[in-house]
Amino acid sequence: MRQALLKDGRLLLEQLYAQTDLSIPEDASRRGEKVHTDRALPMHTLFGVVELRRNYYYAPEAGAGRFPLDDALGLVGSFSPAVVRLAARAAAREGYEAASQDLAAFTGIQIEGRQIHRLVNQVGAKVASALEDGQNTDCEAIPILYTEVDGTGVPMVADELAGRKGKQEDGSSKTREAKLGAVFTQTGVDNETGLAVRDPQSTTYVGSFETAEEFGARIRHEAIRRGSGRAGKIVFLGDGAAWIWELARVNFPTAILILDFYHVLERLHELCQGLYGEQSPWAGRMEERWKQMLKGDQVADVITEARRRLGGLGKQKDDSLEKQIAFFENQKSRMLYKTYRDQGLFYGSGVIEAGCKAVIGQRLKESGMFWTESGASCVLALRCALKGNRWDECWDRINDSDYLKIKAVA
Repeated sequence: MRQALLKDGRLLLEQLYAQTDLSIPEDASRRGEKVHTDRALPMHTLFGVVELRRNYYYAPEAGAGRFPLDDALGLVGSFSPAVVRLAARAAAREGYEAASQDLAAFTGIQIEGRQIHRLVNQVGAKVASALEDGQNTDCEAIPILYTEVDGTGVPMVADELAGRKGKQEDGSSKTREAKLGAVFTQTGVDNETGLAVRDPQSTTYVGSFETAEEFGARIRHEAIRRGSGRAGKIVFLGDGAAWIWELARVNFPTAILILDFYHVLERLHELCQGLYGEQSPWAGRMEERWKQMLKGDQVADVITEARRRLGGLGKQKDDSLEKQIAFFENQKSRMLYKTYRDQGLFYGSGVIEAGCKAVIGQRLKESGMFWTESGASCVLALRCALKGNRWDECWDRINDSDYLKIKAVA
């Protein structure tokens, strides 16, 4: 039954595209072009391979030719948009060979992994453009809009790493940093706990291998697209990386800036271990005491007590403890956690940390993977569209369904 239905589908498509009155944009000779009619193409569709016959126009002086019907149908090589869309979705979820196997198992469509790889490289940039060009048509006011950014290393082929400094023993690098940004909204808090609640399906992502300055413009554009102009509050959450706060300063000057509380706790643990001795009971007691003080907006008191303890230890062999305390000093305006809690705000950057794992790590950092920047960027665009609930939006924009008008066949 399935094979019979697919056969009928192929016959129907051939009839549709063979209509003599089919209106195909640009299907006429331009000055200097020669037309070659009835050129055949085995077109891969959801129903199987269909023979497509169309006009070919060649300009001898330019040495270039075109197939207007191919352009109107949105073909990628010999593959229909629907097939490309399915193949790209499979490749966005897992490796190319696994994507090939799943595509065959779920749809009966046979495409080799290396061909799916080529298709992704051909359409990845289009998906990235669709992500950037999309318009948010929701005009409702937004109580709170959040922006979070972070970075994570992606393993690269040797040519992409030439001359780059890294964390290896010899100073070299095995990865390139992919930056990821997340934008989401909040309209209320949990009635029982009073804790912030993220709006369901509200998180969108942008990602790239750009510099911090370039990426700042990208995440700002996404925040604007999501409606930052009509948000009651804009909150920017990040960890302690200097580039993140410079990005926030330049691109989100009116935002409430919040340092991730769990990053602070990691720093606090290191500080207490250094001031009171590793694994000592006093280190644990002071860590708990200062944690509660931080929750009460007493960061200045924590700094004072830490400096007093450091002064009592006498001369140090290095300035590591002073740097730890200086970190709290420099970040104290972003560490008013009681104030944030009273306002019903998030003060942990778990969304972007989870995003780095779910959007980037699960697909680009699997064992044995090594990428070129262009290849990783294409897959990253697909992942942002898929995980940010924008998959259908992007593909509908790429494949304008109203471009080619076809009459129904009896």
